[in-house]
Amino acid sequence: MREELLSVIERNSRIPLDELAVILGVSKEAVIDEMAALEKEGIICGYHTLIDWEKTSQEKVNALIEVRVTPQRGQGFDKIAERIYNYPEVRAVYLISGGYDLLVTLEEKSLKEISMFVTDKLSTLESVLSTATHFILKKYKDHGTILGKKHVDEREIFTP
Repeated sequence: MREELLSVIERNSRIPLDELAVILGVSKEAVIDEMAALEKEGIICGYHTLIDWEKTSQEKVNALIEVRVTPQRGQGFDKIAERIYNYPEVRAVYLISGGYDLLVTLEEKSLKEISMFVTDKLSTLESVLSTATHFILKKYKDHGTILGKKHVDEREIFTP
């Protein structure tokens, strides 16, 4: 039940508990107990809402920043990653393979704010060797959800 529960709520964390119980073939109380256990164990880390900001009046700029660092003896990449993810501007930090070591995501109000963050805060960290910033121009799909999907009217045309 555990993995199936996680798969369902990962796609839709707002699914009613009654409906979730039916899908899983267990009681609502069993679902509540299992979700509480998953939260206590740190398997469920939080619940998020995906918003298509392009459909609002709020201006937001997203960037992906590749960071090459010198890992610290005995701590690897963890210490520098922790230092980076503690900045409030940072949305996510990932250890990645390839030419760079970390991938940092930011969300700000302007290109200038992101550039200033990279120049003033990120690039000045002692372990950071280099960065490459990529601005997200448009999101087509995020967290498994297609954004900006046009509604297709599937009704048949009726002509008398």
